[in-house]
Amino acid sequence: MPEEAIKADRVSDQLGIYCPEPIFRTRQELDDMKPGEVLEVIADDPATAEDLPRLAKRTGDTMLRWYKQGTEIHFFIRKAG
Repeated sequence: MPEEAIKADRVSDQLGIYCPEPIFRTRQELDDMKPGEVLEVIADDPATAEDLPRLAKRTGDTMLRWYKQGTEIHFFIRKAG
């Protein structure tokens, strides 16, 4: 059964960017967002599969879902508030 689509309020294309830059960019994007908004991050650095869920936990934001599609990894993070 397909999962329900998550609507992102903002998309951050981080393809071709490697650790630790995706952490910094994601944090900056989330800092600029309102509580409850959803950020979609698209990355291809394999380290982000561990780093971004860890970042969300540390900041109190919610990792709604992440999945890999080919070489791209998509993350959906809800800003805490």
